[in-house]
Amino acid sequence: MAEEYRHRLIVALDVGGYDEAAKLVEMLAPLAGYFKVGSVLFTREGPRICRLVKDAGSCLFLDLKFHDIPNTVHGAVRSACDLDVDMLTVHLSGGEAMLEAAEKAKEESGKKDLKIVGVTVLTHLTFEDFHSLFLSDRSKNETVLALAKLAAKCGLDGVVASALELPLIRRHMGPDFAVVTPGIRLPGAEKDDQVRVATPKKAIQAGASHIVVGRPITAAPDPLKACRKILEDMAS
Repeated sequence: MAEEYRHRLIVALDVGGYDEAAKLVEMLAPLAGYFKVGSVLFTREGPRICRLVKDAGSCLFLDLKFHDIPNTVHGAVRSACDLDVDMLTVHLSGGEAMLEAAEKAKEESGKKDLKIVGVTVLTHLTFEDFHSLFLSDRSKNETVLALAKLAAKCGLDGVVASALELPLIRRHMGPDFAVVTPGIRLPGAEKDDQVRVATPKKAIQAGASHIVVGRPITAAPDPLKACRKILEDMAS
């Protein structure tokens, strides 16, 4: 499989504990360039789960979606840098001062290669949900584009967005702006609790720099076979 696609695949370690994660990392590290550690696994296992990924020679995507006052987010990003993370998330709805604090922490740490990406709208939310929650009259396109432009303005490397918003973001933000796309399912698969989903192939065609795949790989009877299928669909 082309190395290019391996480094664009992020396997989400959305599992119950260290032992289960360790088996998946050992099995899938030759195929997946990144592993994502989210809030459930990190809360249970702490920094040692990050060391597990880095010791395997893989890139670490710490998906804790920092969203707090600027000083707290600054400290959180500095702590993440100490864990040698390669990518991390912040909520764009935290606002300009918070995002700039995250970027400042990155600069102070000297980790120039760290990618900070901003969460636009969580993929389980419909845009009707979003508008109702935030009392927003903006259209779908206006909402996503405004958040992407805010990310760029504050120096972030890109955003997390569903495949449905990818063409819009690419058109306005250019080819070098990272777009990390979750909600990936193989053709004909169940959506689970995701609403805005796409196949690996469609996400890549639409311009995703990276795709995040969890249950279609980790909950499969044969995770290695499922991972290969994802890569094949990306490359097709």
